[in-house]
Amino acid sequence: MAKKSKGLSKGSGKGTGKGSGGNEWADHLTQRAKAENYPARSVYKLEEIQKKFKVIRPGSQVLDLGCAPGSWLLYAAKQVGGKGRVFGIDLKLIEIKLPDNVIAIQDNILALESDDFLKEGFGAVLSDMAPATTGRKDVDSFRSFELCHMALKTAEKFLAPNGNFVCKIFQGNEFKKFEQAVKSAFRECKTFKPESCRKQSKEIYIIAKGKK
Repeated sequence: MAKKSKGLSKGSGKGTGKGSGGNEWADHLTQRAKAENYPARSVYKLEEIQKKFKVIRPGSQVLDLGCAPGSWLLYAAKQVGGKGRVFGIDLKLIEIKLPDNVIAIQDNILALESDDFLKEGFGAVLSDMAPATTGRKDVDSFRSFELCHMALKTAEKFLAPNGNFVCKIFQGNEFKKFEQAVKSAFRECKTFKPESCRKQSKEIYIIAKGKK
């Protein structure tokens, strides 16, 4: 049974902002996130994506895959407003206090179909999932591709017609293959690297709009 949470934060998980080599830009964003009550600097990646592509619509439902530690949940909740809903899922427990229009589940995304609230179509599916890195670029990019493939299949299943999809992927040999798969399922597909990403990072975001 999936564990639902509305609770209190440690800020571990995606995008903690602890940059290597004293990354001052990352440190600045980490401090800004803390001041603005977000558990991680990754929120500013989604903020840039939303401002540029308008992937989240007011009053819509949003599904956040790999949502720990919860920054994207909080930002998406503000974007959908009181009439919208945000659902998140992660293997890690979400420990921050969540708004009333947000539900977070501790589970594997493969178990999503067993949850009744996911029967309705979503306006956007977001994935900031990333594998535990090994330091080998080929291995890391392939593991990222596998997560992205899982996220795409989830988006295809749960998105409403014309819904939008945001997915982080590590650039590597499988990137073009994944990009083509997304293009076949959506009317628009673009790549975007937010300014808030670390410069040395191989991560990039696929922004897809208009599920066919």
